[in-house]
Amino acid sequence: MKSADTEFVGGPLDGTVLPIPLGPMLGVPKKYKVPVPAQGDSPARTLVYVRSKQVRGLSWFWRYEYDEAASTGSTRPTELSGPAEPTGPSD
Repeated sequence: MKSADTEFVGGPLDGTVLPIPLGPMLGVPKKYKVPVPAQGDSPARTLVYVRSKQVRGLSWFWRYEYDEAASTGSTRPTELSGPAEPTGPSD
């Protein structure tokens, strides 16, 4: 399987270059999710990076930029759907 060394910008992986497996069209995925296990009091979460095209001179390359909104959203517990419990005074 082919891979491409891809730079990560922003977030906890800022400045890191990792080999990312290439897809069938020899490109890196649009999003790259990094699961982070729970440690101590901090819950498990997923870091989300989004592919960004960078141009240098006449050549271009892909890199991943940290998506804080998507990463923050993945750390919040999901709320249960259904009727809310009454909060008013009881009779």
